[in-house]
Amino acid sequence: MLSTTDIHKISVVIPVLNERESIPELHKRLARVLIELRIPYEVIFVDDGSTDGTFDALRSCRRVRAFRFPRNYGKTAALECGIRNAEGDVIVTMDGDLENQPEDIPLFLEKVLEGYDVVSGWRKNRWYRQRFTRRIPSEIANWLISKTTGVALHDHGCMFKLFRKNALDSMVFLGDMHRFIAAYAVQQGARIAEIPVSFVSRKYGRSKFGLSRTFGVMLDILAFHFFRKYASRPMHFFGRIGFSSIALSGVVFLWALYLRLFMDTHFSRTPLPILIAILIVLGVTLILLGLMAEMILRISYKEGTRYEISDQYHGKP
Repeated sequence: MLSTTDIHKISVVIPVLNERESIPELHKRLARVLIELRIPYEVIFVDDGSTDGTFDALRSCRRVRAFRFPRNYGKTAALECGIRNAEGDVIVTMDGDLENQPEDIPLFLEKVLEGYDVVSGWRKNRWYRQRFTRRIPSEIANWLISKTTGVALHDHGCMFKLFRKNALDSMVFLGDMHRFIAAYAVQQGARIAEIPVSFVSRKYGRSKFGLSRTFGVMLDILAFHFFRKYASRPMHFFGRIGFSSIALSGVVFLWALYLRLFMDTHFSRTPLPILIAILIVLGVTLILLGLMAEMILRISYKEGTRYEISDQYHGKP
C-alpha cells in the first residue's frame, strides 16, 4: 500500500473528443483504481466539442465533473480548462480513448512520493509494428523536442502524466502546446521522472493520430522555442531582424555609392536599388509586426482563457 499521507486530493483531467463508447469502461476502471488508493479524488472530463453524444454519456456517470465546449478548441485548451478547475494538489492527465491504462496511476504516485514534481509516461512498446510510418517519425520528433527544450524524455507526446499542481501555477497555455507542458514545468524548476506505461490500442473509434501530425509537431517545436525566448518580448525578436535588414540595406547603399563614385557604374545598371528598397520595406514591416505582436500579447493576457464553456455537469457521489 502506498504511503500517501502528503497527498490531500487527486484530480484526474481527461480531454475527450468523440469518445462516447469509451466513457463507461474508462469511468468504471478509474473509479475502481482511485477508490483503492483511499485518497480523496475527482475526475474531470472536458468535452472538446464532441458531436457523437460524448457529453450525454458523461451525464450518466457518477462522481465526475464535466465541462463542455461549444466547438473544438483543441487539446491544449481542454487541458487548461481541466487543470484550472482542478481542486487536487496532484493532477493526473490522460487520454480518454483507453490507450492509457488507469491501473498505471499508482506507478505515477510512487514517483511523486519520491519527491518528483512531474512524472511523464513513456509508451515504450507503441507502434512496434509500424516502425517506418509512425515509430521512426515519432522518435525523431521526440529527439528534436528534447534537444530544443533541454528536457530529455522518450515520449513527450504521451498524455499520461502527473503534476504537482504548484508546478503548473505559472503555466501559460497557448496554441497546440500540450506536448510541452512537462518541459515548461521543468524549465520553471520542477523535478521530472519518466516511467514506462502500458499501451493498448484503442477499442473504439479511430485514432486521431496521422503521419501529417508529425509536421505539426515540427511547427510546435519552433513555436515553443520562440515562446520560451521571446514570449514576453516579441519586439526583441522581430525588431532585431528588422533593424538588421535596415542596416544591411545601408551597407548595400554604400556599396552602390562606391560603384557609382569609383567604378563609374550607374545605379540603374544594377539590381542594387531594388535590393535596398526590399530590405528597407522588410525591416520596417518586421518592426511593425513586432509592435503588433506586443499589443496582441497584452490584449491576450487581459482576456484570460481562450475557450468558452457551454455546459457543465457535476455528477453526484
